[in-house]
Amino acid sequence: MSEPSQQPIVLVAMGGHAFIQRGETGSIQDHEKNAVWICASLMTLIQRGYNLVITHGNGPQVGNLLLQDELTREAAPTMPLDVLVAYTEGFLGYVLQQALLNHLRHLNIKRYVVTMITQVLVERDDPAFKEPTKPIGPFLTKEQAEERRDRLGWKILEDAGRGWRRLVASPRPVRVIQRRMIRDSAKAGHIVVACGGGGIPIIRKDNDDYEGIEAVIDKDITSSLLASEIGSDLLVILTDVPHVYANYRKPDQRALGAVTIEEIETLQEEGHFAAGSMGPKLEGIISFLRAGGKRALNTDPATLGDALDGKAGTHFVGKI
Repeated sequence: MSEPSQQPIVLVAMGGHAFIQRGETGSIQDHEKNAVWICASLMTLIQRGYNLVITHGNGPQVGNLLLQDELTREAAPTMPLDVLVAYTEGFLGYVLQQALLNHLRHLNIKRYVVTMITQVLVERDDPAFKEPTKPIGPFLTKEQAEERRDRLGWKILEDAGRGWRRLVASPRPVRVIQRRMIRDSAKAGHIVVACGGGGIPIIRKDNDDYEGIEAVIDKDITSSLLASEIGSDLLVILTDVPHVYANYRKPDQRALGAVTIEEIETLQEEGHFAAGSMGPKLEGIISFLRAGGKRALNTDPATLGDALDGKAGTHFVGKI
């Protein structure tokens, strides 16, 4: 491995929807096109001297795999959720690797890119396993969902008037197993793609062996944990909006500039940030800063450069 670099580490977290824009089908061509655009914005971090670690969501991609499982269950074996997360880590990592390597070559920057198939330890007695809350997979009729509940032991729920879905647990991440490999690769100057979809959830059995478990780990919470574990100097959460907003999409919507932990927690308590949207992102940012992180930023890919200069985005610090 190369000699460790003294350059600061930035961890950039983005959602699985970043690969599929509104109105697109989610084809491989869509994924590749959007990866090229996103990775072009990430080059500004490389050009500014950061060592880069990238995490990403996988919701739409795992959803498609679950739908394929449903449609082919009579012809091919179905796969458990932890394996599907591993599938998407490889798939999306490949798409990102290719886009990043091409951008690096065009800019004549000599760096390697690696995707890390990442296992994330969760507690097997996490309360989330008793009360699954995360809807996944295709929408089903009530009859289809009840048949799978009875046959497969699923927890099911009617979701937003669109049909019935399977519920799985969303336990908190405890440790990223490959954290040292990710840190050392980043410090050596390599770009690392890791913890896709929040990472592959695993538990420790009585004999201390690892075992995969069907669950979904929130990718923003895992990203925060990983950022702390590898000593990241900056945590960037990329979304589809350039700022975090109070009273989002209301007449008195207000873009947030620089905020302290205390200020964002007050806004959280007032109900400004939805649990299924900005809430986990801000929870991850707060956790990172409370664990000793220096700086966090929320913005969109198009304004990342301006945000790094303090001209856009929402900036989070322990105190101002």
